[in-house]
Amino acid sequence: MASVTAAGKALLHLSATTPDHHPLTSFSSPAVSFRSSRSRSPFLGLGLRLRLATSSEIPALHARSAARGLRIEAAARPTILVAEKLGEAGLALLREFANVDCSYNLSPEDLCSKISLCDALIVRSGTKVTREVFDASKGRLKVVGRAGVGIDNVDLHAATESGCLVVNAPTANTVAAAEHGIALLASMARNIAQADASMKAGKWQRNKYVGVSLVGKTLAVMGFGKVGSEVARRAKGLGMHVIAHDPYAPADRARAIGVELVSFDEAISTADFISLHMPMTTTTAKLFNDEAFAKVKKGVRIINVARGGVVDEDALVRALDNGTVAQAALDVFTVEPPPKDSKLVMHENVTVTPHLGASTVEAQEGVAVEIAEAVIGALKGELAATAVNAPMVPAEVVLSELAPYVILAEKLGRLAVQLVAGGSGIKGVKVVYTSARDPDDLDTRILRAMITKGIIEPISNVFVNIVNADYTAKQRGLRISEERIYLDSSPEVPLDSIQVHLTHVESKFASALSDTGDITVEGRVKDGYPHLTLVGSFSVDVSLERYVILCRNVDKPGNIGRVGRILGEQNVNISFMSVGRIAPRKQAIMAIGVDEEPDKETLKKIGESPAIEEFVFLKL
Repeated sequence: MASVTAAGKALLHLSATTPDHHPLTSFSSPAVSFRSSRSRSPFLGLGLRLRLATSSEIPALHARSAARGLRIEAAARPTILVAEKLGEAGLALLREFANVDCSYNLSPEDLCSKISLCDALIVRSGTKVTREVFDASKGRLKVVGRAGVGIDNVDLHAATESGCLVVNAPTANTVAAAEHGIALLASMARNIAQADASMKAGKWQRNKYVGVSLVGKTLAVMGFGKVGSEVARRAKGLGMHVIAHDPYAPADRARAIGVELVSFDEAISTADFISLHMPMTTTTAKLFNDEAFAKVKKGVRIINVARGGVVDEDALVRALDNGTVAQAALDVFTVEPPPKDSKLVMHENVTVTPHLGASTVEAQEGVAVEIAEAVIGALKGELAATAVNAPMVPAEVVLSELAPYVILAEKLGRLAVQLVAGGSGIKGVKVVYTSARDPDDLDTRILRAMITKGIIEPISNVFVNIVNADYTAKQRGLRISEERIYLDSSPEVPLDSIQVHLTHVESKFASALSDTGDITVEGRVKDGYPHLTLVGSFSVDVSLERYVILCRNVDKPGNIGRVGRILGEQNVNISFMSVGRIAPRKQAIMAIGVDEEPDKETLKKIGESPAIEEFVFLKL
C-alpha cells in the first residue's frame, strides 16, 4: 500500500512518471509526499505534475486510488513559530497556510525547546538563531524567515549544514529607512531633540539652539544602493547639492537623479552633511575612524541609518569633542542596545533613535507580507530571489567535472572587483569562455552566477545564489554578457580558461587594464585547483588561495628578493610566486600568494620599495 499526502484539507491530484514511463517510487517536499512500497530504488529525472483536486473530483479520486493500491489522506498543516512581533497582514497570510505560534521574547532555552515542533521560524533582529537552535530542531526546521534585510543574527553556516533555507525581506522597508534618514538630517540641523528636551525641562533657550539651513549645502551619500538613492532624491527636493560615493554604483543611474559619483576622499572632504548607507562588510568595518575624520570638512554633520559597525564610535566621540564633527544623528550602533553609560549616546551634540529605520506602520506591514510570502513559498518547495543560503552549487554539479571551474569563476569575480578604483562604477561585465566543447554541451549558467557572486558579495550585504544571481545583477545595474571561443583541442576538459572583463572602469592597479582598456583577469584549472593566469596583458601563474599581492616593477635582479624579505621579516609566508613580463629588463608583474594577511605597515613598506611602481593586495 502507498500513500499520497497533501498539505491542509485539500486533496492533491498527482501524476508522476519517469521519462520512460516507469511508476514513481518516491517523492517528497515540505508540502507533498508520495511513497510506494513496490520498489526500493527511486528513479531519477522525474516528470511531476501537481494540482489541487476540486471537491467534485475527490470521491472519484478516492475510488481510483483505492483500486490502484493508493491511500489518500489529509496531512497536518505545517507549524510556523513567529518569535517577534509581525504585522497582521503577514500573520493573516501565514494562518491561511499553516498553524502559527506567536511566542515573543523567548529566551534561548525556550526557543530551543519549542523549535523541534516547528517547520519554520520567523524573527526580526532581536532573536539569535544559533547553531544550538538548528541542532535542537532535530532536522524538522526547514525555513528561517528574517523580517528585514540584515541576517547578522542567523548562523548561516549552521542553517546550510542542517538543510534549512534562510529567506529575508530586503525591499519593503527601503522608503521608511530613507525617510528616517531625512528626518534625522533635518532634526539634527535644527536641534529639534535638544530643544524639545530643554522645553520639557522648563527652559526657553532660543539663542542656544540656532540651527543651520539645508538649502545649498552639500550632502555626501555614502553608499548609493536602494536606500541611499532614495535619500538623495529627497535631499535634492530640499534644495541640497548631492554627491555620492559608491565604487560599484552605475554612473548613469546616479546621473538620472542628478547626483555626481566621486571618490571617498572627495566626498568626505567637501560635504557639509554625510549620510551613511553602506553595508557592514570586512572592508567597511570602522571605515569612519580617526584617519577618515582627519580628512572631513571641519564642522561636518553625520547621519547613520545603515549599520553601527561602519563607524568607530570612540573615534566619533573624539571628533565631536574637538569640533571636527559638529553633530551626529544615529539610528544604529555597534552594540544594540548600546551601554547605558555610552559617551556617544549621552553626548549633547548627538541625536539618537533606537534603530527605527524600518519602523513605520506601512513598512512593518510590507515587511510582514514579504517575509510571509517568502516563508510560505519555501515551505511549498519553491525558491525565491530572497533566499540567502540557497545551495549555490547544485549537488550534481559538486560531483561533476565542472566543480573546480565553479570555484574558479567566483574567485575571478572576487579578484576583478577589488581592482576597480573608487568613483568609476562597474558598467558592464564580459565573460569569455574558451572551450573545445560544443556550446550545447556546456551550460555556463552556474559559472555566470558564480562570477556575479564574486563581484557583488564583497561590496554589499547581498547574498548571491543560483536562484537570485541574474535578478541581483539586474537590480545593481550590472550588464553581463558571455562569449565563447572554440578551441581546437580535446573536449575531455570542459573549459580551457575563463576570462572576466570589467568594461569602462578605472583600475587601482593600472597594469590590470588590457589593450581594450578593460580590467581583465583570466584563470585556468590546474590539477583540480584554480589558478590566475593573466592580469591585464601580463601572463602569470599563481594559485588562487587566500591572499594575493600584485606588484608592477621593472624586471631586474633583486626585486623578488626585496619583496620576499619584507614579507619574511613580518613572518608572512609566501605560498606561490610568479612573474609575468613583456620582455627581459622591461616592465613585469609579480603575483605573490601569501598564507597570512600582511598588516598595513608591511604593505606600506612594499609600496615604498624603490623597485615597485604600483601594487595591490587582494583577498580571495
